[in-house]
Amino acid sequence: MRRVLVRSAGGYEKLEIVEEPDLVPREGEELVNVQAIGVNYADCIVRMGLYESAKAYVGWPITPGFEVAGTTEDGRRVVALTRFGGYASQVVVPKAQVFPLPRAFSMSQAAAFPVVNLTAYYALHDLCRLRPDMTLLVHSAAGGVGSALVTMGKLQGCRVVGVVGSAHKVQHVKDLGADHVIDKSSHDLWGAAERISPRGYDVILDANGVETLGKSFAHLAPTGRLVVYGFASMLPRGRGKPAWPKLAVDWVRTPRFDPLTMTNENKSVMAFNLSYLFERQDLLAESMTALMAWVDAGKLPPPPVTTFSLADVAEAQRLLEQGKTIGKLVLVV
Repeated sequence: MRRVLVRSAGGYEKLEIVEEPDLVPREGEELVNVQAIGVNYADCIVRMGLYESAKAYVGWPITPGFEVAGTTEDGRRVVALTRFGGYASQVVVPKAQVFPLPRAFSMSQAAAFPVVNLTAYYALHDLCRLRPDMTLLVHSAAGGVGSALVTMGKLQGCRVVGVVGSAHKVQHVKDLGADHVIDKSSHDLWGAAERISPRGYDVILDANGVETLGKSFAHLAPTGRLVVYGFASMLPRGRGKPAWPKLAVDWVRTPRFDPLTMTNENKSVMAFNLSYLFERQDLLAESMTALMAWVDAGKLPPPPVTTFSLADVAEAQRLLEQGKTIGKLVLVV
């Protein structure tokens, strides 16, 4: 088998492809011969050595990757969740983390599906408990998670405002069904957000970090919820390595939310990291079952994907870090 190995923290040069013996599953595990691998921003953070759960569960060396699609030893076409280890031609995972590949999806589309949709589903359904009359603001709405958030928000009858960072992403978010799209490269983000929803927002979903967190909280309506699931603006844009002075300054600048203020303003801040939810197999199974039902009903379309060979893993991560992509990137084995 082949896999991508990162022996120590660093830039793209740390993504090494190695040959190893084939894997052998143990009792309760499933061997998946991988054909496609979803690429997520978290994988880049793992490579940089900044992903805390990677340190807690694996350490060095490590193989990134949370999602794959392929075939089992008995020929079933499946999609599988991995807590790291997914950048490989074979994976072995608990059987509870293996699901039938949706009939309407290609291998590449299936590999791009679980992480972003599980992230969006947990944020909107487990944390926010959406109601049809809610108004949502989705940062990075053209990305993988952002696209899923827009789609699911509209499925639940909400008014959805998407935020993008460049003009070429606007149409994609409109096509997802967003009621409004703010291109912050050519418009004042918060001025536009106030005009669209003067009362504020019931839910704001923010993976930017220090760049927007403070004003996201300020633009919540009473009873509003700010959901934090990443800190992209603190990390490098295509450089491959953290700029440590900037990272330190951004850490200091990151808002600390006061419980007294939240109580008085009747606003909430919630945050999560999907990798820690692997401790709750019941939640993962419940969420994947609900998502697959939406897929079978035609409510969740196949995600847009751009494919790369496994040998081009560094280029895929570089493009993802630059923030210029739409939808999901996938490595094809």
